[in-house]
Amino acid sequence: MERKEPQIDSQLLFILFGIFIFSLVVVYSASGQYQADDPFYFVKRQVVWYIIGFIAMTVVMHFDYELLEKWALPLYAVGMGLLLLVHFFGTFKNGSQRWISFGLFELQPSEFMKIFLVLLLAYYLSRVGEKSLTFIQSIPITFKLLSFTMVPFFLILIQPDLGSALVIAAVLFTLIGVSAISYKITLLLLSGFAALITCLVYLHNHFFDIFIKIIKPHQLERIYGWLSPDHFSSSYGYQLTQSMLGIGSGQMTGSGFNQGSQVQSGRIPEAHTDFIFAVIGEEFGFVGASILICLYLLLIFRMVHIALRANTLFAVYIIAGIIGLIAFQVFQNISMTIGLMPITGLALPFISYGGSALLTNMIGLGLVLSVHKRSKHYMFSKK
Repeated sequence: MERKEPQIDSQLLFILFGIFIFSLVVVYSASGQYQADDPFYFVKRQVVWYIIGFIAMTVVMHFDYELLEKWALPLYAVGMGLLLLVHFFGTFKNGSQRWISFGLFELQPSEFMKIFLVLLLAYYLSRVGEKSLTFIQSIPITFKLLSFTMVPFFLILIQPDLGSALVIAAVLFTLIGVSAISYKITLLLLSGFAALITCLVYLHNHFFDIFIKIIKPHQLERIYGWLSPDHFSSSYGYQLTQSMLGIGSGQMTGSGFNQGSQVQSGRIPEAHTDFIFAVIGEEFGFVGASILICLYLLLIFRMVHIALRANTLFAVYIIAGIIGLIAFQVFQNISMTIGLMPITGLALPFISYGGSALLTNMIGLGLVLSVHKRSKHYMFSKK
């Protein structure tokens, strides 16, 4: 006997609404310095983007995710085509070539490629099955997954957009980690990454002329600013230094809404986008930051709950990919504002002002809700 379930996960939507309110409050406080004539300028635009994102999420939710198994490879091909268009004909601004201009709006294909890659990897892994594989059996499968991932990874990396490239890699590692692939493969990949970092450090110390051909000057400046922010506090480490000063001054309860001296004086660059967590830390303190992190944890918990109740392996892998996508962005953004990770320019999901990243994350939640809507549960079933 089939047991009826609510078609919409109200708990997930309630958590998302809480994050939405948090976003509006913090964006307002952070963006007043940029628009003195209209302090609600960025807030109103953020509301518009949330409405567009909610519409996209609703459309995707009502679309049968199982049909995407047939469309996974064509969508991936479309994403690759858009990345190639960016490479040859993209709009160049702020030192990067990441956008395709259509006159009234600009499209950032790397954002959509994140979703397309999740769908393709989920489709391929679902065909592999859930029976644990040996190390030897895992090698050709892993090689194919790497092939799917590395091409868009490098196309995004050379834009340059290190943040989005790392998100692509995080999606791959997440899906490999939850799949039937041998855990030894994960250890091998992590060992290879560690060896790569070691090799780069050796080249930096002994063959700098070769190193500088691999790592671009602006990337090296960010590394210097990350490793020694105090030494480069007036140049490479300025953003990180000001961010940590703001978060540290917030202490337990913060300086109060719209009262952060670092934020309101304009000493924290990009306070309404990349460094919005510094605003939260300064004005709402440890308590406010903890509340936001708890909201993220609850959001991930709900997605895990939906994945565990899904009827198909394809659905499980879709949700796992979306979790990896969102969780890595949260980790990287918060970590870079407190000095645990280098600055990469990733937005804080659902909080930072902006359209492309928000739309991508809302589409991801739409896929999760699509799985929830179509998951059937039966009394006396073994699952």
